[in-house]
Amino acid sequence: MSNLAHNRPKGGRKPCLMVSVLAVYLVFAAPAFARTVAVSPNGPITSISEAVRTAVAGDTIEVRSGTYNENVLLDRSVQVIGIGQPEIHGTGQASVITVTADRCAVRGFVIEHSGGMLVDEDSGVLLKSSNNQIENNQLRDVLFGIYLLHSDHNRIVGNTIQGRPLRDLGDRGSGIHIWNSTDNTLERNTIFQTRDGMYLQNAYHSVIRDNRVHDLRYGLHYMYSDDNDFEGNLFYNNVAGAAIMYSKRIHFRHNAFLHNRGFASYGILFQSDDNCIAEENVIADNAVGIFMEALAGSTLRHNLVAGNDLALKVFSSAVDNLFEKNNIVENLSPLEVIGSHTNNRWNGPLAGNYWSDYDGFDLDGDGVGDVPYRIQNIFEHLEAQTPLLRLYLFSPAAQSLALAERGFPLFETEQETDSHPLTKPAVMNWLPPDPTGRAPHLLLAMLVPGVLVVSTLSVFRSGIRR
Repeated sequence: MSNLAHNRPKGGRKPCLMVSVLAVYLVFAAPAFARTVAVSPNGPITSISEAVRTAVAGDTIEVRSGTYNENVLLDRSVQVIGIGQPEIHGTGQASVITVTADRCAVRGFVIEHSGGMLVDEDSGVLLKSSNNQIENNQLRDVLFGIYLLHSDHNRIVGNTIQGRPLRDLGDRGSGIHIWNSTDNTLERNTIFQTRDGMYLQNAYHSVIRDNRVHDLRYGLHYMYSDDNDFEGNLFYNNVAGAAIMYSKRIHFRHNAFLHNRGFASYGILFQSDDNCIAEENVIADNAVGIFMEALAGSTLRHNLVAGNDLALKVFSSAVDNLFEKNNIVENLSPLEVIGSHTNNRWNGPLAGNYWSDYDGFDLDGDGVGDVPYRIQNIFEHLEAQTPLLRLYLFSPAAQSLALAERGFPLFETEQETDSHPLTKPAVMNWLPPDPTGRAPHLLLAMLVPGVLVVSTLSVFRSGIRR
C-alpha cells in the first residue's frame, strides 16, 4: 500500500459527509424559511418596489387592493400576488413591470400606463428571464402587453390585454410579443386593440392554446419561427386571423378564423412556409379564406372553409401541398390561381374534398363522385388574371360563359382538379367556440357542416359586435 493510504487520517470522510448533508438541508429546508411580505396602501410597506428590496429569493409578496404608482423591477425570484385586483400604474416611461430574475410569478393585477417607445420594448410586463408565470392580469394603456425577450419556459395564462387605440396600427405594439425565445405557453388570454395579437419571431417550440383575439391586424403572426403548435384559438374581426411567414412545421388544429374582412383580409395567410399541417379548423366569413404563396410540402385536411368571398387564393409558387377531406362550402368562388397553374394535390389516394357546388354523380354509392371536379371554371380563371371581373361574378354573362366552356372548351387552361370529390361532407369532430361565450349545444356537433356554417355566421353577424 502507498504511503498516502497509510497516512490518511482516521475519519477523513466525515467533513465531506457533513458538507453533503448541509447542502441537502439547504436545498430542501430553505423554502421553509420563505416569508410572505404584505404591501398595503396603509403600510407599513406601501410600495411593491420596497417589498421587493426587502425580499429574498423564494418569498411571496402579497399586494392588497389599491393603486400603486410605480414601475416595478423583479430582480430576485419572488411571487407577486394581487389580492382584490390592485392596480400598478406605471410612470409612463419604460415598462411597468420588468422581470430579470428566473422563476418569478405575477398574478392578479391591473397593469397600466407603460412608456411609448417601440425600440425600448415598453410593455406592461417585460420578461428578460425564464421559467416565469404571468397569470390572470388585466393590462391596459400599454404599448406592448407582455414582451418575452430571450425568455424561455414561461407560462402566460388567463390575461386580458387591451392595447392603446392609436389610429396607426404601426404605432402600436403586439399583445404578446416573443423574440428569440423557446418553449413558451400562451393559454386562455384575451387580446384586442393591439397591432398583432400574438407575434413570434425566432421563437420555437411554443404552444398557443384557447386564446381569443379580435379587432387588430394579425391575430397570430409567426416570423422565422419553426416547430410551433396552436390549438383551440378564436380569431375574429381582424385583418387576418393568422399570418404564418417564413416558418416550418407549424401544426394547428381546432382553431376558428371568422369574419376577418377588409382590404387584403384573410382567414389564414401562408407566406414562404414548409411542412405545415392544418386540421379541423373553421375558416368562415372572411374576404379570403386561405392565402397561399410559396407554401410547400404542407397538408390541409378536415377543415371547414365556408361563406368566404373567395375560399382559396393560391399562387403557382405554392407546391406539393395536399388538400384532403376538407369541406369547401358556399363560398362565392372556390379558387383563384395566380399564375398558370399549381403543383398541388387536390385529393388523396382514396378521397378528395367536399365541394358544395359539385354536381356530379355517385353511381356506386361509395361517397366519392364518379366525375372529377374542375375547381375553376373559365370565368374564375379570367377573374384571377383581371380582379375587376369579380364585379360580374354572378352575372348572366359569367354563368353563360361557364356553362358554354363545359361543353365546348374553347380556351386552353391548366385546370385544378379534384379527382375524388366527396358527395357528402367530411365528418368534423370539433365545433368553434361561441363568440358570445355560450357553449354550443351537444346536438349541434352532430349536424353537417352546412348547418354549422349557417349557425356560426348568424351568431357572428348578430352577436359578435359589442
